Amino acid sequence: MKNIFISAFILLTSLSVFGQNFEGKIVYQNTFKSKNPQLKDEQWAAMFGAKQEFYAKGNQYKYVSNGTLLLWQTYSATDKKIYTKMSNSPSIYWNDATANTDTILKTELKKATTVVLGYTCDELILTCKSGVQKYYFNSKFGVDPKLYAAHTYGNFALLLTKTKSWPLKSVIETEQFILTSTATEVKPMVVDINIFKLPVGAKLEKSPY
Repeated sequence: MKNIFISAFILLTSLSVFGQNFEGKIVYQNTFKSKNPQLKDEQWAAMFGAKQEFYAKGNQYKYVSNGTLLLWQTYSATDKKIYTKMSNSPSIYWNDATANTDTILKTELKKATTVVLGYTCDELILTCKSGVQKYYFNSKFGVDPKLYAAHTYGNFALLLTKTKSWPLKSVIETEQFILTSTATEVKPMVVDINIFKLPVGAKLEKSPY
């Protein structure tokens, strides 16, 4: 169950000006619609976070969640790994960013379907083995997909290749829930490179999810 959520969040990132790379912080609001009768919407939000602060710099990203279970996640282009910190383990789990366990069955592109932060967004719909994923983006906020070409995990590289933009909104459906993540604030800023570094002496463990 956790691996589905982690994969979902790996797909969620930020904005940039076309032809350039956004550097700064983006705040996302997350809402959940549970499909699991044993878990309420509010329980998903409590565990994995109703708020997400995303930091981007070049070919690296990190997001910090206010959840009680999922704390943070960061991508290292050097290691080609995604590192995840959960509150229930002293270890930092890593996933191979070059290994994709999902399969895209169908892609659709629709023009001008919604408005986020005042920007009219196109919609990319990916029908996948894991569920339906919808991404809303404006071409004004572009990103060079080559920066994340190795990040195939979670269909991430393909997503950026299709949109050439970071999504302002995402709706990801899994067997357990539907996650809607919407950007509420975009703050361009110089991000300290140290934010992406792993804690000194951290215990690393291959993710079991």
